[in-house]
Amino acid sequence: MKTKAFLESADIKLIAAAAEAEALKNNWAVTIAIVDDGGHLLNLHRLDGAPPVSSHIAPAKANTAAMGRRESKVYEDTINGGRMSFLSAPYIQGMLEGGVPIMKDGQCLGAVGVSGVKSNEDAQIARAGIAAIGL
Repeated sequence: MKTKAFLESADIKLIAAAAEAEALKNNWAVTIAIVDDGGHLLNLHRLDGAPPVSSHIAPAKANTAAMGRRESKVYEDTINGGRMSFLSAPYIQGMLEGGVPIMKDGQCLGAVGVSGVKSNEDAQIARAGIAAIGL
């Protein structure tokens, strides 16, 4: 039997606080979503001024990153590279940069998805959150 790390409540709080701090430091109004390794929503925070639609996009980006075990930007790049048929992939909705998987020892523990500013800035926020737990 194998053992596997998982996100605990304390980890989620650290990730959320660090991601929020990164957004606030830059005056970015975003929504931050954290999911487990199956893409199930664990935490969602829409900061003041974030567009309402971002509360749907951030969890979709996080879900895509967790289920695919890779950054959601990979899917965006695939589509932008001409593989339009990828838009029909089942259960993958957040195919925009800003979803970052939380990886430890080659295993996915979950993901952070952010929406509300430029996609590379969304990813910056997500990475800042993940860095708070040393990953």
